Amino acid sequence: MGKVVLKLADDISTDVIYPGRFMATVLPTETPQYAFADLTEFNAALRGNQIAPGSIIVGGHNFGCGSSREQAVSTLKGHQLTIVARGFARIFLQNGINLGLRTVVCPDVEASEGDELEITELEIINKSSGKRFSVIPLPSARQAIIDAGGLIPYTRKLLIERTGRAF
Repeated sequence: MGKVVLKLADDISTDVIYPGRFMATVLPTETPQYAFADLTEFNAALRGNQIAPGSIIVGGHNFGCGSSREQAVSTLKGHQLTIVARGFARIFLQNGINLGLRTVVCPDVEASEGDELEITELEIINKSSGKRFSVIPLPSARQAIIDAGGLIPYTRKLLIERTGRAF
């Protein structure tokens, strides 16, 4: 279960998530400080560790549109946020899978900041309103990559399973 800490509209660009002026910073250990930098209060709460890992951002349609910058995902992953959206931009979703960001597609989600959400494989239960919303599960291969923590850990796991050697 997680708490909704930010609710956003449709068409949230990667430039809102990770402003382009910080593109010189690409290390996943450094990008989290710039998450939603122009939403100064929210950014300060993230940087001040006032938002618990597993907290939820709810977005509308086309979340993560714009550029293909991977930093927009690594900045969110660095705070261990879950992103629930009515829909994701294709490249953002693939970057999220590759980096192991928990993304949930829920076309009918209704939630406000402060709501508690329980997320299962098949639905989201808004504990604050009592409403339930079906999710569109990712294909099992893509979900396995997220569950492993991203494409590199997933590949490493497969290599170890197949060869018996650590890489």
